[in-house]
Amino acid sequence: MLSRGIGTGGNFILDPIIRGIALTRIHPNVLTALGLVINIGAAVLFAGGHFLYGGLVVMGASIFDFSDGKVARITNRATPFGAFFDSVIDRYSDLALYMGLLVHYARIDSIFYVVLVAVVMSGSVMVSYTRSRAECILPSCKVGFLERPERVVLIIIGSLANRMAPVLWVIAVLSNITVIHRCVYTWQEMQKDRISAS
Repeated sequence: MLSRGIGTGGNFILDPIIRGIALTRIHPNVLTALGLVINIGAAVLFAGGHFLYGGLVVMGASIFDFSDGKVARITNRATPFGAFFDSVIDRYSDLALYMGLLVHYARIDSIFYVVLVAVVMSGSVMVSYTRSRAECILPSCKVGFLERPERVVLIIIGSLANRMAPVLWVIAVLSNITVIHRCVYTWQEMQKDRISAS
């Protein structure tokens, strides 16, 4: 799967960095918060149309975004609140980047892409929401292939290659397909439970 491939490649690059961060004894929640602050900086660059620099900053933020949980486990400081806090801050980080893009397209009077970014924002939030809501009634709902790591990678590719518009189309379509997939999967699993209970 795409998620597994991105995860494997990311782990190869990040593992030495994560071990180094763990040695500093910095609290994982601080790493989570730093990721948000850096992503806000990237959002400001996106708003000004500086996609290349914004993409580089997002790459830097990703180190904190994707290392906090591993650092927590390595240092035996993983907690349910930490996982909750990480999830909440990840949503704010995503939305900050999209807000930056909204401002950029509003500044250049491109109303069509303002709407497209709004669709991307909605789809990205709903990918997380549908999993969270489904897992209130199911053991797991990890189906779908456009989760946060894939979206971040696509944003980085779009900004570094100066091809943000096509990337936004990809995220808009695939994130909402992922939402639909999770809705269908949840319905199917509930039907199975209903049949087995009867």
